[in-house]
Amino acid sequence: MNQILAQAAPNDTDQSQRILTLRKPNPEDGAGVHALIERCKPLDTNSMYCNLLQCSHFRNTSVLAEEKGNLVGFISGYLLPEQPDTLFVWQVAVSEEARGLGLASRMLKELVQRLAPGVRHLHTSITPGNEASWNTFRRLARDLEAPLNERVMFDKEQHFDSQHDTEMLVHIGPF
Repeated sequence: MNQILAQAAPNDTDQSQRILTLRKPNPEDGAGVHALIERCKPLDTNSMYCNLLQCSHFRNTSVLAEEKGNLVGFISGYLLPEQPDTLFVWQVAVSEEARGLGLASRMLKELVQRLAPGVRHLHTSITPGNEASWNTFRRLARDLEAPLNERVMFDKEQHFDSQHDTEMLVHIGPF
């Protein structure tokens, strides 16, 4: 478990430092993770069963953020089966009340540090219009002093039957 101090966002009525705890999730966190992701539009929601698996089978490659016992952030990820030195970040969720604290970046760094030195690459997918995610992962690449490359992973027409925007594969590494 890792505790971090975060400065409250400028528009926050409480300007004091906030203590956030970063830790591996547990199966008991699955329902809370599911509820968090549902509140973090436009994230795609998965079944609660999927979130339970993320909090149990993939707990070592995921991170949860709490503030005063309340779930405020979650990242799910897994190691690519054919590339065990590559972490695929599936979803990054930060509750509205924890935005502006750099929490997504802090959780990503926690995961990378936890999995070092075995993991040297990070993959994720981002839709072209998701500027918040692009900014987060560009910042991570800069902080890791690693190259960031992108290419189409899942095409809107070819893979999503025009029901979802194209997902770009983002590759950061080696780091």
